[in-house]
Amino acid sequence: MSIKRVLIVDDAAPDRVNLEQIVSDDGLMVSTATNGNEALEKASEDTPDIIFLDILMPGMDGFETCRNLRKNDNTRNIPVVMVSSKANKADRIWAMEQGASGYITKPYTADDIRGVMERFN
Repeated sequence: MSIKRVLIVDDAAPDRVNLEQIVSDDGLMVSTATNGNEALEKASEDTPDIIFLDILMPGMDGFETCRNLRKNDNTRNIPVVMVSSKANKADRIWAMEQGASGYITKPYTADDIRGVMERFN
């Protein structure tokens, strides 16, 4: 699998823009969403190659969004990497049980993001 399209989901504009900058600097096409419902729509329409998903969002949180992505035939196989300030082991385990493919803790570096993408290339 070669990553060309990335979906970034985060309700906090600075975090979303920072991650978008890292990914677009590598020449990848980026789309963004600010909440879980928007993420589900964009993931189904755009079929990204990987999704970076925040956990703490109003309405549908990242855990529920990930579960819904896994239930949909069009999105179930897209790698979902949780990107969150929640750094405890229980959150990591819960994310994997919801179907996450990876977990990155904020603050992260560009190398952290690139390293995760390399795992799925």
